[in-house]
Amino acid sequence: MAAAAIGSPAALTDEAGGADAPAGAGPADAAPARRRAARRPALDQSWLADSIGYHLARARIATAAIFMRSIGEPLDLRPVEFTILMLLSTNEDVTQTQLSDLLAISAPNMTILLDRCVRRGIVVRVRSETDRRAQTVQLTDAGRDLALRARAIAQRMEKDAFAELSPGESLMLVELLQKLARLGAE
Repeated sequence: MAAAAIGSPAALTDEAGGADAPAGAGPADAAPARRRAARRPALDQSWLADSIGYHLARARIATAAIFMRSIGEPLDLRPVEFTILMLLSTNEDVTQTQLSDLLAISAPNMTILLDRCVRRGIVVRVRSETDRRAQTVQLTDAGRDLALRARAIAQRMEKDAFAELSPGESLMLVELLQKLARLGAE
């Protein structure tokens, strides 16, 4: 099953900094593809009907598109940058190593991600008060403002995107996804 590639940290976090779609791809670019698809017979997906990896990949495509429309494009944030902002907004004295470990991103790739955030003016690296050898990563005032805006949008986005799920189904989905995420950490 292709689940390992589908659920890899690189796929989930876009750690290399690339985009999932070609540059400039948007709703207008999708119209010709939809017309071509309408002329073709539907693909047989029966072998994949019970494949967890396949359904995770399909869900990731749908949720990534919603994220990009709601947060990614308007706020110029990649999913991993959004995650970093949320973590920094709710934790103090966070090190780059902690972020790397939690998000399963290599140290060099985390450096690249944080450098982009520093250039953008939303995070700073500060020498630790308790361990002069270490640096912590902190939000700037602009970063805190961006995190607040992104969080508000994310709450509305998730409410709208998952409106078809009952509260119980939402809780169950989160619990199952957490369980799957723990598999990768073992």
